[in-house]
Amino acid sequence: MAYTAPTGETSFILNELVGYPALQRTERFADTTADVTEAILGEAGRLAERLWPLGAAGDRDPARLENGRVRTTEGFAEAYRAISDGGWIGLAAPPQRGGMGLPQCLNVAVNEYLASACLALEVKLLLTQGQIDALEHHGSEAQKALYLPKLTTGEWSGTMNLTEPQAGSDVGALATRAEPQADGSWSVTGQKIYISWGDSDLVENVCHLVLARTPDAPGGTRGISLFMVPKVLPGDDGGLGPPNTLRVLGLEEKLGLHGSPTAVMSYEGARGWLVGAEHGGMAAMFTMMNNARLGVAAQGIGLAEAAYQHALAYARDRRQGAVGGTGAIVEHPDVRRMLAEAKAEIFAARAIALACGVAIDEADATGSDDWRARAAFLTPIAKSYCTEVGCRTADSGIQVHGGMGYVEDTGAARFLRDARITPIYEGTNGIQAIDLVGRKLADGGEAAFRLIDEIETGAETARRPVPDMARSVWSGAESLREATEWMLAQGIETRLGGASAFLNAFALVLGGHFHLKAATRGGAARRALAEVYVARILPRAGASLAAAQAGVDDLFALSVDDLG
Repeated sequence: MAYTAPTGETSFILNELVGYPALQRTERFADTTADVTEAILGEAGRLAERLWPLGAAGDRDPARLENGRVRTTEGFAEAYRAISDGGWIGLAAPPQRGGMGLPQCLNVAVNEYLASACLALEVKLLLTQGQIDALEHHGSEAQKALYLPKLTTGEWSGTMNLTEPQAGSDVGALATRAEPQADGSWSVTGQKIYISWGDSDLVENVCHLVLARTPDAPGGTRGISLFMVPKVLPGDDGGLGPPNTLRVLGLEEKLGLHGSPTAVMSYEGARGWLVGAEHGGMAAMFTMMNNARLGVAAQGIGLAEAAYQHALAYARDRRQGAVGGTGAIVEHPDVRRMLAEAKAEIFAARAIALACGVAIDEADATGSDDWRARAAFLTPIAKSYCTEVGCRTADSGIQVHGGMGYVEDTGAARFLRDARITPIYEGTNGIQAIDLVGRKLADGGEAAFRLIDEIETGAETARRPVPDMARSVWSGAESLREATEWMLAQGIETRLGGASAFLNAFALVLGGHFHLKAATRGGAARRALAEVYVARILPRAGASLAAAQAGVDDLFALSVDDLG
């Protein structure tokens, strides 16, 4: 089957649902006209459609390690050149460093399309974009001048190095050390694991951002610093010198995403340079990770869209049973249910991610603390919900195929294998939920209540054209308000027991809000899709809110032995 980039869906959501026209009226993004937006989405969509065969190629022909060097899937080099030559890596990067300076919400859309086509390759772009953001905010002027132009053009690529064998989510347990040198550089020694695109033959240099502990640093995350450790040592003019003392020890054998090399990295007194303040590594790394979290949300949507289109094409062609005039299984009510629910959730997820992108852009354009708080609040919701939708849609896509989905011939299984990492990396979805009920409610729920107010106002506006759906969305928002108030009245441990359920409920109600707006601003098909969401998916929010307010006592009433 072929893939068709959903540019029309993106345009509708941007222009009708998430406030993109207001963003275009800001001085910062005044040049991002309707024509420019249409051209960006169209060109990115066509590129993704051309690259579509590489997703299956990367799965069949994984990246491999030969004589200490990573060799990538055939066709990846040409695809990477097309992406980098087109300027797509630097779409939202600063123009003074060679980027286009376009809104982050457009970057979300482009990353979604490329993730649909070949997630294994898109991961490389996402990491470089995150590193550009981290250096722009925390790097010295010399570091920006040296690294950003090369990263923006794609001549060099970026990675993030957090995890160690003994230090996963508990980053503060890392053991990598950095010793100061007389010339102002640092000697970095340690081992890092799960380093996506830790090496490749696609670029002339790989730039590693490495978390390490300096001598006499305090324990935990407070004592962590961030270092730029390039594979090849660059000169001040950007020319390449001798190789650094680092190497790839091996590549992980993974459930999916086979075309993306996940490396075990060894730093053996490698030369590095401090990025930001000493002991300020977590703040700098979180800039990169927050960028990546919205990017991973786009990956979840991209995989969901690809799996959905794959399943729909099969359902239209497969004849089985005697239901419907064509005999195709798409006429079976349960198959139609799976497809309709998937399409409705993809729409909701895409709207949430694009709304988060617009909030980031508005904060950038206006300096508004309210927009900044909205972006911060939406980020964990987008990362978690969009990746869960990716997994759910890939799973239901296999179900649509029936037994044929469980074998590799149809290609349906690949989407689920690839999608399964997205709820895990860049902060597990459980960590996103902890962040939501912890740091993101630390303002007394101000950002949350502003969103809930907006949802209820939208429901009131929609009461006349679509009264039944409006009542359902308003009721969901009011239940969400009560649950938020309950969360704020609890201690943090009680909140944590319902954190994931609370995040899920917030996402589901937001999805209902965007579908309701679509029902009043689009045609009959959008109203019909909204009815599917409100009738079949939104009710799950009630169950999630009940679980969110169940507390934590029942979980710990079961002892560890009871669990065994």
